[in-house]
Amino acid sequence: MVIALTDDRGRLLWGSAARPGRSSEITVRRHDQLTAKLRAAGLGAIADLGFVSLDDGGPDADLAVITGYKAARNRPLTRGQKLSNTALAAVRAPDEHGFAHVKNWRVLGKVRTDPKWATALVRALLVLTNPEVSR
Repeated sequence: MVIALTDDRGRLLWGSAARPGRSSEITVRRHDQLTAKLRAAGLGAIADLGFVSLDDGGPDADLAVITGYKAARNRPLTRGQKLSNTALAAVRAPDEHGFAHVKNWRVLGKVRTDPKWATALVRALLVLTNPEVSR
């Protein structure tokens, strides 16, 4: 499992170290201290529903991660929450295109190796998917 960040145009900017597939997304994100790193850099992120409850910054802290709303069996979404989810989905569309571009490298679906070698592979693919390198 790899966590990645993209810019607003869907270009991949960062990829986390690879973790075994049995790891849950929320555990990997907390282990990598993603919200603390975003706050330290003065950045924020718009994320999918896998990030819900990740931002543990306290009541006075600015949000580092903005997510949509999850419905529960006994608590359906309100009209406002549905509209908010629709707006977030529209903003996240370029990000999903960036992730799909990486998934075109079919080698990632067949990786059965040590996570440190998978990390090197993902970082190499990150470089190959970004033809514009800023120095």
